[in-house]
Amino acid sequence: MNKNYFFCGIGGSGMLPLAAIIKARGADVSGSDRSLDAGRMSSKFDYLRRLGIDLYEQDGTGLKDGQVLVASAAVEDTVPDMVRAEELGLTRRTRPELLADLLNEAATSIAIGGTSGKSTVTGMTAWILHEAGRDPTAMNGAVMKNFATPEAPFASALVGDPDLFVSEVDESDGSIALYRPTVALVNNISLDHKSMEELRQLFGDFLRAGNKAIYNADDAEARGIAPDDALGFGFADDADYRASDLTEDAHQTRLTLHHQDDALAVTVPMPGRHNAMNGLAAIAAAHQAGVELPVAIAALASFAGLKRRYELVGEAAGVAVIDDFGHNPDKAAATLRTARATGRRLHIMFQPHGYGPLKQMGDELAEVFADLMDKNDRLYVPDPVYQGGTVNRERGGAWLAAEVKRHGGNAVHHPDREALAAMILEDVGEGDMILVMGARDDSLIAYAHDFVTKLEERA
Repeated sequence: MNKNYFFCGIGGSGMLPLAAIIKARGADVSGSDRSLDAGRMSSKFDYLRRLGIDLYEQDGTGLKDGQVLVASAAVEDTVPDMVRAEELGLTRRTRPELLADLLNEAATSIAIGGTSGKSTVTGMTAWILHEAGRDPTAMNGAVMKNFATPEAPFASALVGDPDLFVSEVDESDGSIALYRPTVALVNNISLDHKSMEELRQLFGDFLRAGNKAIYNADDAEARGIAPDDALGFGFADDADYRASDLTEDAHQTRLTLHHQDDALAVTVPMPGRHNAMNGLAAIAAAHQAGVELPVAIAALASFAGLKRRYELVGEAAGVAVIDDFGHNPDKAAATLRTARATGRRLHIMFQPHGYGPLKQMGDELAEVFADLMDKNDRLYVPDPVYQGGTVNRERGGAWLAAEVKRHGGNAVHHPDREALAAMILEDVGEGDMILVMGARDDSLIAYAHDFVTKLEERA
């Protein structure tokens, strides 16, 4: 491994944990981020500094001869760091290329893919391995609460044995083709960043690249591309890790796991059928990596969850505030079903995670919101996340709100999130729920917490 890396876009959800792992392995690591320059998310950058990572403005001054430049996909070639790297002739790696190096070099690796749930399954699998005394290294796109401490609040990385590596892997840029894992798992396949034809090819190749392949037997798309020797998990009768007797409440799900001659009771400490499936996936992955089923099941029962995955931020004045990463049709549907099951009236602030994604899957998103919202629920839509650069803005927040209304849902658009927050606080009542949903914008965390603060003041 090279000993000197510069991460351009180091604050990103995929960049920060990778930088932390590389630093822990003895490399010199430095970086820059446009959010740092803008004075946003200071606690995240304070954490990186505590790890011994030097941070610079994104103006090219932090780059030196001999470094390897690791660039986030969100960083344009015109950014001064990128221009300076070209002038210095630095070797350039993408985040997935560097991650693939680490994962493929490990003696045992588990790669978690799929449209939805991969961060949760990765966190669950890492916790199971940790509790089994296996000392894994884990790379996640979300903070794993079990590993977070006041000193390490951004625990999206777990540094352990380099020869046991667990990571979520992304298909949105095609980089899933880089990985050669011991265990390849596909959680589900649905429309997101690419066409269904592209997704089928990418995920099929990924499963075939693993020494062992695991797929969601309840998902028709995953079943359709699974190799003959792949192992299925789910409620399907032919699943190798078969579930039955599902029961749910507001806090957890319970089921019976059938594997060969075993029938074992499982508690997943998260609500929703989708989380029961995530738990099954993690148990199957850990089992194929050598963890006995009773050990895996016992560990899963103490899984604390992830930040921004249907996370209860707080409750005040009789109103629950939930922060959630849901941003594509599949994730949004799972979140809305779980929230609807509480019986509360929903006030949903959904920030689209880009203009491009709305163009790709906006029609499906609009239908999901209109179909799964109750007549008394309301959707509040600001403008999408915009990180700069050239992008077609034909479909924005106003378009999405109009489409939801066209399908029969109650939706309102305003370009300013704070104006929407004021509307929500004016309308919300005791027994209701505020759902803050969206991706690619860590400021949504503070936005959700601000609702709790204002509701406490009201109380």
